[in-house]
Amino acid sequence: MQIGELAERFGLAPHVLRHWEAMGVLTPATRVNGRRRYTGDHVVRVLTIIRAKAAGMSLEQIREVLAVSGQVERQALLRRHHAELERRLREIAASKALIEHLMRCTADDFTQCPDYRRMAESAAGVGKDGCAI
Repeated sequence: MQIGELAERFGLAPHVLRHWEAMGVLTPATRVNGRRRYTGDHVVRVLTIIRAKAAGMSLEQIREVLAVSGQVERQALLRRHHAELERRLREIAASKALIEHLMRCTADDFTQCPDYRRMAESAAGVGKDGCAI
């Protein structure tokens, strides 16, 4: 398939694929009559890049994971990133809980709601006495 077809399949602009090639995360396509021709392997690679980016990985991190030789090294890289994802998920869950409370809260000034304050202070590491935990 041509660059426009591959880009369209994933809702990307063609220049994104060219950038990924320049960054070394997407293997350059074979050229036929001067035009890039992509294969099923490229489709899998693009999906991998998109998912990795959605997980918060930078192009440099993605390139490193794709380029590392050996399962042990790759697993070590992925374990570090997995730990970061877990941390971010905990933060997202805490933020979600605060928002869900606010959607149910009937206080005129939610910052004075005792339940909201307890949740916010706990998330901020503040004890009942107002001191840092």
